[in-house]
Amino acid sequence: MRPDYVLELDDLTVGFPSSAGGWSHPVEAVSLTVSAGERLGLVGESGSGKSLTALASLGLVPDPGRVLGGSSKAGGIDVQSASQDELCRLRGGMVGLALQEAAEAINPVYTVGFQIAETVSSHHRVTRREALDRAIALLAEVAVDSPDTIIRAYPHELSGGEAQRVMLALALAGRPQLLIADEPTSALDVVTQAKVIELLERLTREQGLALLLISHDLLVVESAVERVIVMYAGRVIEEGPTEAVFSSPLHPYTEMLLGSVPGRRKHLSPSLRNPVSSFKQPAVRGCRFSHRCPIAEPGCSEEEPPLQQVAPGRRVRCRLAEPVGGEIRG
Repeated sequence: MRPDYVLELDDLTVGFPSSAGGWSHPVEAVSLTVSAGERLGLVGESGSGKSLTALASLGLVPDPGRVLGGSSKAGGIDVQSASQDELCRLRGGMVGLALQEAAEAINPVYTVGFQIAETVSSHHRVTRREALDRAIALLAEVAVDSPDTIIRAYPHELSGGEAQRVMLALALAGRPQLLIADEPTSALDVVTQAKVIELLERLTREQGLALLLISHDLLVVESAVERVIVMYAGRVIEEGPTEAVFSSPLHPYTEMLLGSVPGRRKHLSPSLRNPVSSFKQPAVRGCRFSHRCPIAEPGCSEEEPPLQQVAPGRRVRCRLAEPVGGEIRG
């Protein structure tokens, strides 16, 4: 693992037992890196493997799933070979994880203050008073109104926006190098969404935190990260700087995703102005998107294309996007 990486996945594959025997692979051969201080977005429709990739990166694949291949290194620790003590230092310490549905992820039987203080104490040698003071400071840091009051509240007493901020405070309690935020704006109104994204940007900027932002909301991702990775059916299918990917997508799936965003449909190629249909089982052979792609050619369903670099910092898994005369044909 390079010293400037806080997360490095190399051909990570996650499997679950299949009813037909063998294993299904909801995440297959995923490689990605997050550098210190970098903000990376992971996007794709529901079921594309985004959240499972994040959980697998910390060794948290739910049963009966398991990591079948590849490796994950976080905070300098090889997750697959790490001891339990190393994993305890990693989770919540070197890497903070803010899960989906914050109100459900926070333990309902303990107060907010107890849970944050307990997390602080787990990763730092502090007195109980110091841990509680740190909990109050964290709540203020994530812009919770009246931290002295919220610290005594139970999760069911919080609004959606308050629960999301408390979840972020818990994720930051160990002073991590990397914050993984999984759908941090889901189920929030538009105004609260904007406040949460502004908060994430401020925290990463002021504290030098790296951010892995997982979301299906492309507008949220576009405003919050420097680089974006697009996933489809468990595979990385496009990667590049956010501005480049959003202004000039190379993969038909990325273009269709962008076309689902209000105000962007007029920018789509005429052959791509169809809404993304419901997910179907990808083809066994060939490109996994070929059965939905409106510009697929006969060869697309025969052999899966590699994830190839087509320009500095840009990769795409599509046989129709190749360097041509120094330029990119999409």
